Amino acid sequence: MDLLNTLVDKGLRRELPTREEALAVLATTDDELLDVVAAAGKVRRHWFGRRVKLNYLVNLKSGLCPEDCSYCSQRLGSKADILKYTWLKPDEASQAAAAGLAGGAKRVCLVASGRGPTDRDVDRVSETIKTIKEQNEGVEVCACLGLLSDGQAERLREAGADAYNHNLNTSEGTYGDITTTHTYADRVDTVQKAHAAGLSACSGLIAGMGESDEDLVDVVYSLRELDPDSVPVNFLIPFEGTPLAKEWNLTPQRCLRILAMVRFVCPDVEVRIAGGREVHLRSMQPLALHLANSIFLGDYLTSEGQAGKADLEMIADAGFEVEGAGEVTLPEHRAAGGGCGSHTDTAGGGCGSHAGSHTDTAGGGCGSHASAGCGSHQDAGCGSHEGGGVCGTAAAVPAGEPRTDLVAVRRRGAGTDLAPNA
Repeated sequence: MDLLNTLVDKGLRRELPTREEALAVLATTDDELLDVVAAAGKVRRHWFGRRVKLNYLVNLKSGLCPEDCSYCSQRLGSKADILKYTWLKPDEASQAAAAGLAGGAKRVCLVASGRGPTDRDVDRVSETIKTIKEQNEGVEVCACLGLLSDGQAERLREAGADAYNHNLNTSEGTYGDITTTHTYADRVDTVQKAHAAGLSACSGLIAGMGESDEDLVDVVYSLRELDPDSVPVNFLIPFEGTPLAKEWNLTPQRCLRILAMVRFVCPDVEVRIAGGREVHLRSMQPLALHLANSIFLGDYLTSEGQAGKADLEMIADAGFEVEGAGEVTLPEHRAAGGGCGSHTDTAGGGCGSHAGSHTDTAGGGCGSHASAGCGSHQDAGCGSHEGGGVCGTAAAVPAGEPRTDLVAVRRRGAGTDLAPNA
């Protein structure tokens, strides 16, 4: 296809595709899907080789969020039967983080539900960051605490944070249909605050909330303009007890097209498959590794994920390798301070450029709640397999039917007395 040849050439040059080209990727047929994956895979391998970065989520404070994000199980009025607990102590958070690091994770993402942190919350998280770094040499730490006030990003950076996560989630035009308690502009402002403070910025999206192809392209183009080092791609988990519980709009093929489009628009950025990969990609997860260079290991914020051992086996079986702690995630031009795509002289270190750098930074909370956190989004599931078999091993479900069997509330790890899944 001429389209795919053009997109590969542009990706290797870090040149922005046209909106028409991005929309055309989403409109390709199932017969063309493997060609799309192969083309985007060339761009992914050019900038990231066959490395896969592993990230691990620690939910510092779960549930009871005052925001009304429709996708989130921790939202105001949520009836989802999730774990609810207040702040973990620094040693508890460090212990949870150590489990993920032992499983091969390079970055720990510290997420807390809520609109945004108070100054006392920033002090609390700063102490947690210091404890984790003291007890785990070389670890990267990303914070995801919601909307930031002036000076808070700088304080987190001083405490040792490498990155900050805050997702845009959807297009500006449809944002008010998803959330009413804060604005799209609020989220943009927090990503900019993180960037200005010298944190590695991470911001992504949630697909599957009923948005159009145009909405998806809009939010990805907005992300490129914001210039994060990392773009987490979440696939909505229609969690029972939330307003979007009936929105089962995704197929594995649709998810692959979305990931390919993101890769073409942000060719040299860490693209992370975040919440919902087990539920919606299912047995197609290994193909997605040809598009994204980063995933979360183990469980998510409020839902169970695929067993950590299964993640590692999947990476190896697909011919990829886990990125080592000593390897810099981003290409040299970005690690030195470059931006998403064509901007090469923006301020701000690249992911992995400073002692530890982000995995999904840029924006979480206020959406960090169950859902967006650190890019992991709401919940994520494939918790159906009690502790973790590979997604898709449950009883056969007719094609196109909602896979509610692949969604399970997290009952282990942070906030419980049970060992975490890593």
